[in-house]
Amino acid sequence: MTNLAKSVRFILWAFFSLVCALVLISASVYLYLSPSLPDVQTLRDIQLQTPMRVVSADNELIAEFGEQRRNPIQFDEIPPLFVKALIAIEDQHFEDHLGVDPSGFTRAVLTVLMTGETDGPGGSTLTQQVARNFFLTRDKTITRKFTEILLAFQMERELSKPEIFELYANKHFLGYRAYGIQAAADVYYDRDVNDLTLPELAMIAGLHQAPSAANPLINPDRAKRRRNMVLGRMAELNYIPQATYEAALQAPLTAGFRGSRPQIEASYLAEMVRDHMVQQYGEAAYTDGYTVHTTLNTRMQAAANQGIRQALTDYSRRHGYHGPEDHYDVEGLTEEEALTQWRELIDRTPRYGGLTPAVVTAATDETLRVMPRGSEPVDIPLAQLTWARPYITEDSMGPVPETAADIAEPGDLVRVIQVDGQWQLTQVPWAQGALVSLDPNDGSVNALVGGFDFLLSKYNRAVQSSRQPGSVFKPFVYAAALDKGFTPATIVNDAPIVRADSLLEDVWRPRNSGDRYLGPIPMRQALYQSRNLSGIRILEDIGVDYARSYAERFGFDKEQLARDMTLVLGSSATSPMDIARAYSVLANGGFLIEPYFIDSITDADGNIIFDANPAVVCKNCPETPRPFELTTSDEPAPDEVATAAVDVAPIALNIEDDAATETTVGPPQPRYAPRVLSEQTAYLMDSMLKDVVRRGTGRVAYSAMERDDLAGKTGTTNNAVDAWFSGYNGDVVTAAWIGFDDNRGLGQAEFGGKAALPAWITFMRVALEGQSSNSLSQPVGIERIRIDPATGLLARPNQSNAVFEIFKEGTAPTEVSREDVTIDFSSGSNGDGNNTDNEEAITPEMLF
Repeated sequence: MTNLAKSVRFILWAFFSLVCALVLISASVYLYLSPSLPDVQTLRDIQLQTPMRVVSADNELIAEFGEQRRNPIQFDEIPPLFVKALIAIEDQHFEDHLGVDPSGFTRAVLTVLMTGETDGPGGSTLTQQVARNFFLTRDKTITRKFTEILLAFQMERELSKPEIFELYANKHFLGYRAYGIQAAADVYYDRDVNDLTLPELAMIAGLHQAPSAANPLINPDRAKRRRNMVLGRMAELNYIPQATYEAALQAPLTAGFRGSRPQIEASYLAEMVRDHMVQQYGEAAYTDGYTVHTTLNTRMQAAANQGIRQALTDYSRRHGYHGPEDHYDVEGLTEEEALTQWRELIDRTPRYGGLTPAVVTAATDETLRVMPRGSEPVDIPLAQLTWARPYITEDSMGPVPETAADIAEPGDLVRVIQVDGQWQLTQVPWAQGALVSLDPNDGSVNALVGGFDFLLSKYNRAVQSSRQPGSVFKPFVYAAALDKGFTPATIVNDAPIVRADSLLEDVWRPRNSGDRYLGPIPMRQALYQSRNLSGIRILEDIGVDYARSYAERFGFDKEQLARDMTLVLGSSATSPMDIARAYSVLANGGFLIEPYFIDSITDADGNIIFDANPAVVCKNCPETPRPFELTTSDEPAPDEVATAAVDVAPIALNIEDDAATETTVGPPQPRYAPRVLSEQTAYLMDSMLKDVVRRGTGRVAYSAMERDDLAGKTGTTNNAVDAWFSGYNGDVVTAAWIGFDDNRGLGQAEFGGKAALPAWITFMRVALEGQSSNSLSQPVGIERIRIDPATGLLARPNQSNAVFEIFKEGTAPTEVSREDVTIDFSSGSNGDGNNTDNEEAITPEMLF
């Protein structure tokens, strides 16, 4: 036998031995690993992690929660060009192999056997990558690699090529929390994947290799090179014509971060939704693809944001300039270097409440030159800076600035805002505010603002705060008085009161604003002018215990209410949500609604798994529950007070504990809100609260809006710690609050009608735009009588100052007035406050 033959024979035996060894190793590995292989069929029912989406009633995105931003699509929804692009760059033999590319597989095995290195070339196909992504870790070990290969073979036997490709396209991480190609299209281009151009599809296909390092937002040059590599492979494989390839190479890189940005700012409500969903569904809330449909109205929410922010910035300007937020010293740098550094600094400074950060670049006698974030430097003239007197306290300011340089110097970080195209100096307010708006007919939350900006403070003052409501609480005591025999014409004395206070070992001397007193006046006037002393006398007459129990009709917890005369002055702390709910009873004619903010929840497949089914107002439904014994007589039913809280629970926002359960088949049974006030009592209260807007402490609302269906009440507590306005028409109830978190006073010149009412007006203008007037209809059992306003008795014939007043049937006066008594109805003063009076009537001139 020749040497050549021996050599050939040796090579053949060696090759045969190697093949046998490989087969033996493979068989051994298979026998060892096969019992632990997962069931590939589970991939057909895989639940891809999809973030929770929170949307408004009109389906605008409010927020998205979850680490993995994903929007799974079917294979037939994937653009054919993307399929070719991904195959070209990742696995050109995908359509032909059985799960493993033989050349790549052989190379990987030989590398391990000959060198022992597991960090060499992988040769993984798309199928292998799917196996690894769904079932395995990314650790480069021999066991993991062989398991991956076996799974790939098994997947190719049990799944079709389109199914495998679909799994790959939806699972892979592509940067910026985007998982899958549709999520990447949303993030980088804000378009559907089918609307992308060839270069854009190639860019996404190129991301699969290194989604972080080759990201177009982090490393655009590398991302472009990778994109062009994808295009080159597509041309080599004749997937695209040469001319198309050359044109695509010239396309600019257009990717930018655009994905999943909220379309409406409602972070406080979004956090309420997130908290509820986590309580109900646990960590699955972030991954199982729920969509939470809220009751929020996009247009109203924007108006609520604007209203609170404008009211707070106006308040802040009224009390002087706080000074710059920070100072950036650039001494020793050239002008160009300074501008560059300043721009980098303000680019890292967040906007709060729409207020743009800016750096002062120059200050002269006549102008302040500032560089807002995202803008070139602009000049603000001294004439627009006269408001910026130095802040000293809420009640004192320094002198008017004589030059712009008195206000700031180069390097100061300030805030600016554009108004009608002109930049103006402003500041982030120190005070905070809240606004809640409800539909009084079912309790749905139209809008909710919990502070100036969620990024600045996540504390939700709309539902979490506990603040004294001041005179905003008075209507509930007055309603109790109406059911105790009082009428709008009942004369009450607005005169000083001195009472012994055993707790203080002193005397209590509640006062009206400016120590002004009107003497005997009708109850209607006492309410619309918010006279403290009159309110105290009404409460003294009907009894504190009766009033506390009666207040439970409006959703208040009796145990949380004051047990003394300060009750009528609003000394018992509550939240804006509680106040809005209570005023809904007056707006809808006497029904207690349950506020709710989640209308429905759908799962990843679009199935409804929760439907709110709120209790609605139904005035003519015989099934309407009545937890109270309602009466129109002078005295309440004997057990009325004792049973006041039978079926009226404190506010729970109507989110049931079993929200996670599937909805039952068929339409839900209707639920009705309980009637807690008689129609007659609600109508009388509505009439008196309309006078607050027409001629009382809230009359600036009527001047600004000129609607005859508005009713409401101002409120200001001691030392102007809290400023309120709560009001409504038949469609919308809104409560607005302004104050400091640390409970310091807003200032001696601040009142509910000055600080909070402007926010309410800004909101309600938008909320009621285009809507016709909606007021309570006069119910049966109401009569209109001509009376003497000074005595509350029937008017004399031909009495010149007689007025018409409304009464429940059987409560109107029967005696004719005999005295010529005059009464001052012109005074605009009122008595919002607790132990002292801090409110006065606000005119449009004081606000605008």
